Amino acid sequence: MRSLLIAVAAAFTLGPVHAQQPTSSPSPVTLDFEYFRTRVQPILLHKRPTLARCYVCHSQGTPLVIQTLSPGRDTWTEEESRKNFEVIRRVVVPGNPTASRLLMMPLAAEAGGIAFHPGGKHWASQDDPEWRILADWVRGTK
Repeated sequence: MRSLLIAVAAAFTLGPVHAQQPTSSPSPVTLDFEYFRTRVQPILLHKRPTLARCYVCHSQGTPLVIQTLSPGRDTWTEEESRKNFEVIRRVVVPGNPTASRLLMMPLAAEAGGIAFHPGGKHWASQDDPEWRILADWVRGTK
């Protein structure tokens, strides 16, 4: 009985055990700020026919708050972009798009997304061009 309890505790502590452990650990993925600024941020401002832009909700009153655009501006300054980058990286698991809330909350449940996102489902599939841009950023590919 004691060994069973130890095994269960180890499983919860150490996480999943993979059938084959890699002999060397892969290089950690570094999120690219410039890619974020030029490719990811525009997605946050994209107008959708039946849904609000990500910016509308996430510039106020949600747990994930990005910078408010200055009056008359349609994009962020470099400093504001850096602040957005720091906020958004909190909902990303570098190297793993499907473990990243940034990608999974607005993705339709039928496509593997999380069942509920207060702002609606922005992408019906992981093949959506916007989803793929975000996934490439999270993977560290360009």
